[in-house]
Amino acid sequence: MTAPTHTPRNDDEIYDLIGIGFGPSNLSLAIAIEEAGLPIRVKFLEARPAFAWHPGMMIPGADMQISFLKDLVSQRNPQSRYSFLNYLHKKGRMNAFINRKTFFPSRVEFNDYLGWVAGQFDCCDYDRNVCGIEPLGNAGAGGTVQTLCVTARNSAGAEHVYHARNLVIAPGGASMLPPVCDGLRGDDRLFHSKDYMSRVVPALKAGDRIAVVGAGQSAAEIFADLAQRAEAPQVDLILRGSAMKPSDDSPFVNEIFAPEQTDRFHEMSESLRRGLLDELSGTNYAVVDEDLICAIYTMLYEQSVSGAGRLRLRSQTQVVGMSSEDAKLRVELRGRKACDTKLYDKVVFATGYSRKLDASVLHGLAPLCEDTETRRDYRLSMKPGFRPAVFVQGYSESSHGLSDTLLSVLAQRSAEIVAALGTLVNEAQAIAAE
Repeated sequence: MTAPTHTPRNDDEIYDLIGIGFGPSNLSLAIAIEEAGLPIRVKFLEARPAFAWHPGMMIPGADMQISFLKDLVSQRNPQSRYSFLNYLHKKGRMNAFINRKTFFPSRVEFNDYLGWVAGQFDCCDYDRNVCGIEPLGNAGAGGTVQTLCVTARNSAGAEHVYHARNLVIAPGGASMLPPVCDGLRGDDRLFHSKDYMSRVVPALKAGDRIAVVGAGQSAAEIFADLAQRAEAPQVDLILRGSAMKPSDDSPFVNEIFAPEQTDRFHEMSESLRRGLLDELSGTNYAVVDEDLICAIYTMLYEQSVSGAGRLRLRSQTQVVGMSSEDAKLRVELRGRKACDTKLYDKVVFATGYSRKLDASVLHGLAPLCEDTETRRDYRLSMKPGFRPAVFVQGYSESSHGLSDTLLSVLAQRSAEIVAALGTLVNEAQAIAAE
């Protein structure tokens, strides 16, 4: 692979580390680098115009599913000035939060905490959507790659070029729509849950008929929110299973999210890992907080008392076809005993996110990877002659465990990446001194 034309003129134009994305993972890493006093030049590139964390799911009243103690730093450094507790102190809400007698802040408040932390860093360039990562040099066949060229495009279409000795990739997952949506992608009546507050809610009209597809927390939250909207839409919650299942957050099961469990999981054979992921999927996938399940059940019960029929739970049902019919979407449903067709004004798929280390994430580095399963220190194994370290955050569930895509291990993972970076810096300084 030949070098790009954008070659740095001197070392001052090369960052020691470029981070792709500036969500919680890389934000936690920025803190860890600062608190470790690591003497490196760092730049983060974020596609959004300003800091935001799942803005389309900032549903009023929605709470976090994990303790505030699993913030960006506390499990690594509880004395950090970037902790959630210090955020409460600085905002003057410490006593009021204590009075709530809960470990679970609202999602809106936790987003505000993340934004408060992000606002204290000037190492991120926003409005930078990375569109290319290429090696400077030739890997393999005796060649070497010393640095990387990262190209980002802003919302106006202008390109910006950066150079780095090392890279950490943490852009978050890509929203998934099932294949049944393929013929309607881009239709303004079809949505993914990530756009609920930004696109669905502003477009609500009185009497809208809406389908929410999914069996997890996001689907349940959207259904409950629509049920209480002033526009009073008719809402069907469509799920393949026979009922919404509660998430298992019991203490012994929750131990799988402890940072020290990552070592244990990583040392397992591939077959044991797959079995454990399947066994414990009920902690994170297609499950709902039990209090929300109870709230929805109460809504449906009260509706049965009044005789209304605005809200409906359609279990054991799959969406098997979709098409446009005049101003509505025609949705073909397959139930346990029969098929049915319904017309909806809007359809919202709460069908999760894909995390694949392919060319859409790795760009020009994909052909240079020996394997897309990360090492214990979250580095990718690259071909001989490739010198930069490439770390990934949030793409290692199969090798590091269920906590990898969650907030639970942010602080500890950042510490491990910083330790690896420190080793690289020391090695580079030793070579330069020879």
